[in-house]
Amino acid sequence: QVQLEESGGGLVQAGASLRLSCTSSGSTFGSYSVAWFRQAPGQGRKFVATISRNGIHALYEESVKGRFTISRDNSRNAVYLQMDSLKPEDTAVYSCAGRVTATEDMNLLESRHNVWGQGTQVTVSS
Repeated sequence: QVQLEESGGGLVQAGASLRLSCTSSGSTFGSYSVAWFRQAPGQGRKFVATISRNGIHALYEESVKGRFTISRDNSRNAVYLQMDSLKPEDTAVYSCAGRVTATEDMNLLESRHNVWGQGTQVTVSS
């Protein structure tokens, strides 16, 4: 089973960009679809974006469409979340999560992902 670690969070002003990275120590990373979730203060964890094993297919939560881009580089065991035009409401702890799959399907449900990183804080000031 792989282990996941996020990096790239920080404090930025509204309108700025950040790129989050999710890296894996395992050798079977290419067997996992990967998703990003976020948890704002006082709220539950919510789906942000997900990408298929081969990196061709992606799904986004409605509020981030056109601003966030998920991508992956299986040769580097990494998934990225490029976040542009950040808004204060994007402030949250962002976590990446993986699930083993035999196909290129993806899943938006937190409960369907069995491998999680520790999270990285993103704070957007107005």
